[in-house]
Amino acid sequence: MGIQGIRVEGLGKTFGKVTALDDVTFDVPPGTVTALLGPNGAGKTTLVNCLSTLLTPDRGTAVVDGHDVRTDPAGVRSSLALTGQFAAVDEVLSGRANLVLFARLLRLPRARAKARAQELLDRFGLSDAADTSVGSYSGGMRRRLDLAASLIVERPVLVLDEPTTGLDPRTRGDLWNVVRERRDAGTTVLLTTQYLEEADRLADRAVVVDGGRLVAEGAPEQLKARVGGSVCEVRVPQEDRERTRELLRSEAAEVNEEDNALIVPAPDAGTVARLARALDEAGIEPEVLSLRRPTLDEVFLHLTGGPSESVGTPAGGAGEGSR
Repeated sequence: MGIQGIRVEGLGKTFGKVTALDDVTFDVPPGTVTALLGPNGAGKTTLVNCLSTLLTPDRGTAVVDGHDVRTDPAGVRSSLALTGQFAAVDEVLSGRANLVLFARLLRLPRARAKARAQELLDRFGLSDAADTSVGSYSGGMRRRLDLAASLIVERPVLVLDEPTTGLDPRTRGDLWNVVRERRDAGTTVLLTTQYLEEADRLADRAVVVDGGRLVAEGAPEQLKARVGGSVCEVRVPQEDRERTRELLRSEAAEVNEEDNALIVPAPDAGTVARLARALDEAGIEPEVLSLRRPTLDEVFLHLTGGPSESVGTPAGGAGEGSR
């Protein structure tokens, strides 16, 4: 069968004078979830399109479930399911008709196509709207239908390009459960996401790209360790915020801001006690003063030198999702 999972080695892609991918190398081990992270324009969607044979790389190799994307694109397509950034469903047809259509295109017999469509409608909570035009579906319902279509025929490899962008927390949680189920069933999953919390919760490994180059890879906890130990999070009332920022700058070498909190490195447990005394002496009563491990957002900032992508803004400009 050859190499299982995904193997990318020296992959490069150039558009005119713009290098979208520059010698990218990494593995996605079989039966795991790997998160592909990076700012807008980092090359994530280009990489996904090369892996799914929508684009041909200019150099390097990529092997998906033992099939080379250059020499055996048909084999890659037979092993890979792709959910793109935008729901690729027919808005005129009903949800059921969409799934039956995809199933028939994938050569399932008519009876099996109908049965599989019903299984997926039930699994994704779409049974009540199964015979309603997709044009009347909410964004979350369309996204669930799109993912269901990707799973009509279970492939060894599943690539999800920002599958939860714009979804409400409940629907996002439902899709997380689906990803976990596929991984537990042995599927190899490559996930690009704008939500670093999503990568933290789902991914066994993370690959970070920036400017078309790979800048880091490893388990989330390994990447967090690169930031350097624990951090202290300080939250104060808005009227005390500027004064607190100046106080922390006098006490710590670095002060960052995240989600209205002030974050400083905490190389030892005594950091929290020292900051608590300083705040008390200044007459500032913090709402939160806690010691914790770095988040993937902080790792992202550390590795790329910029903030993570804006939530709700699709990255990279991929085209319609494909199967």
